[in-house]
Amino acid sequence: MLNILGQSTHLCNGLSRRAILTAGSAGLFGLQVPSLLSAENKGTIRPDAKAKSVLFLFLFGGPSQLETFDMKPEAASSIRGPFRSISSRTPELRISEHLKQTAQLSDKFCVIRTMTHPHNDHNACHYIQTGHTWTRSAENGQDVNARETDWPSMGSVIEHVSQHHPGNRHRTFPDYVYLPNRLGHLQGYDRTGQYAGWLGSAYNALATDIRRKDSQDNPYFRNCDDTELDFRIKGLLTRKEITLDRLQKRQSLLEQFDRHRRDVEDQKSLVNYEGIRRQALELVTSEKIRTALDIRKESEELRSQYGYHLFGQSTLMGRRIIEAGSRFVTVLWDAPDGYSWDSHRTSSDLEKFLIPGFDQAFSALLRDMDDRGLLDETLVVAIGEMGRTPKPDTAQWGRGHWSYCFPCILAGAGIQGGTLYGQSDKDAAYPADNPVRPEDLAATIYYALGINPDLRLPDQQGRPVQIIEDGRPLTELFG
Repeated sequence: MLNILGQSTHLCNGLSRRAILTAGSAGLFGLQVPSLLSAENKGTIRPDAKAKSVLFLFLFGGPSQLETFDMKPEAASSIRGPFRSISSRTPELRISEHLKQTAQLSDKFCVIRTMTHPHNDHNACHYIQTGHTWTRSAENGQDVNARETDWPSMGSVIEHVSQHHPGNRHRTFPDYVYLPNRLGHLQGYDRTGQYAGWLGSAYNALATDIRRKDSQDNPYFRNCDDTELDFRIKGLLTRKEITLDRLQKRQSLLEQFDRHRRDVEDQKSLVNYEGIRRQALELVTSEKIRTALDIRKESEELRSQYGYHLFGQSTLMGRRIIEAGSRFVTVLWDAPDGYSWDSHRTSSDLEKFLIPGFDQAFSALLRDMDDRGLLDETLVVAIGEMGRTPKPDTAQWGRGHWSYCFPCILAGAGIQGGTLYGQSDKDAAYPADNPVRPEDLAATIYYALGINPDLRLPDQQGRPVQIIEDGRPLTELFG
């Protein structure tokens, strides 16, 4: 069941975020930046932007470069891994034998082989999703949960820009959506990098909350039925049409929200209060949202192409949300078993579930978006927070953490397909040329969306902070 999720923290005005979200998700819309920053940033979206939206496929745990997109068939037997490499439509790109469908579509994407950073544990999920190094240090990957002092995710920045851009005053769909669950929630964590952080919880994503059957279940490794794949807003959408009585009940929530007005009306952050109220009601009653979140409207044939596992159906839902008008959608492959892409023990799950599941969903997505004309205006990004060690840790080809060289896949929005960027060394251990940092990837995403990298947004004290400090957009990747 889909829920509007978020931390039950209090905003600076004393209202809890949960109270605001209960009021028809009003917190997803309408908090205003100080007038000076608003005026300063009005011209931040270029009219010649390559992309209208971003679909961010996040493979949490760290997919192995040597088992996927940077195979080394000529490397020593102790390095190259257990899988055979096959040719693709891209010259010089040898790809895993378990990525057969993707190999036949390589003319539609670019492989960056030289992503690199020094944060060699899973808290690099902050770095990848924000473009900023983590503000904390943690031994052995502990202290993993998000804080309000973290940097805002790229999706939250997009949400903020969209809310305050003059052309988006009457949106009826949030511009940052997270599917199918919050990062870490299936493990009992609330991982960093996915939230708005110091930008303010009003800019957190609309997030779904599809759960697993029990503590041993991994819905990414099996087919799911429609009882589980209920991508609707809990308490707002039902299997039947919303009746007048139910709508009046939703309006009564807004009336409850009104009672808090005297507590907040002097706060600059809520000077556009009436706009929040109006847009909250629009969210509750929006036919567009109701339709987008009903995956049953897709044909059985298309759903089968994506795969009925949780990642496949969530990727299809991501396409639906993009088609409905959202600008930044993250589709997560999480690690409910504590391992998954974090393949310390063995390559067995890579062979049976992970790589074939990604191959099925990713190839279906590219074909589907291309057929619908969405690929021309959507930047598709597929990445983990790190790669895996060149030398295995176990005889079963389990590999440890390795953030020093790993791949990223980009497609759509003018990206030149059938290309490679950067080359790793002979063991896929370090970039041999053209290293790409998370800052550069974030700058490239902002560039594709037409967002000025000099954009400044207000921190908790209202001070202007630049969204990317030293990243370089890889403009050469675009045709």
